[in-house]
Amino acid sequence: MPELGVNIDHVATLRQARRTWEPDPVWAAAEAQLGGCDGITVHLREDRRHIGDEDVRRLKEAVQVKLNLEMAATEEMIAIACRVKPQMAMLVPEGRQEITTEGGLDVAGQEASLRDKVARLAEAGILVSVFIDAQMRQVEAAARLGVAVCELHTGPYAAAFHEQGRDAGSPAVIAEIARLRKAGEAAHDLGMRFNAGHALNYYNVAPIAALPFVRELHIGHSIVSRAVFIGLREAVREMKARIQNAAVSGTGA
Repeated sequence: MPELGVNIDHVATLRQARRTWEPDPVWAAAEAQLGGCDGITVHLREDRRHIGDEDVRRLKEAVQVKLNLEMAATEEMIAIACRVKPQMAMLVPEGRQEITTEGGLDVAGQEASLRDKVARLAEAGILVSVFIDAQMRQVEAAARLGVAVCELHTGPYAAAFHEQGRDAGSPAVIAEIARLRKAGEAAHDLGMRFNAGHALNYYNVAPIAALPFVRELHIGHSIVSRAVFIGLREAVREMKARIQNAAVSGTGA
């Protein structure tokens, strides 16, 4: 059964709009846990546009489920992760001008520079994940690096799903699902966990939750957006139910 990791970055985005103390990401994490999430994800960006260092420290102390720290593969971020020791650290590409992460990390092209960073995180007792595009060369490079988790970028799938009128049976969507399935199965066969995330929402999550071997889905913006109307606890419950129903049926319908 796939687990649900809730990304609470945009709770902090709302706080930063007024540079004040609310809403508190730690409170959001508590509400998400009460809604049944299996993990909390935050992205500590180099420009600290939403989540800050103190948020990460407080979340590590307060969160009772897995804490997944998304971060760029920089010396500063590696040092922070090794000090805070989240349960999982996910290496992602990061651009200063991007609104959100725009693609997977080029692990194959940066294999040499990433090797030491992955080793240092693993030596600190942190489960190491990489956010990559659903390409065999990236999965194989991740395996050579010795990472524990491949999180596959579902953005292209989500874009196709939207462009095709939310038709999960359209050829374009089927092709994207097939790419994710192939890469996920390869990650599993190479001894890594298969996670997935990016742009997943209440409408498109089912086909991804139904994929074989998928362990975790990381979802943020859609859940926080839904929470504006019904509250975070209930928004998490709704998403968890959709994931579980899809996994049980195995069809994504």
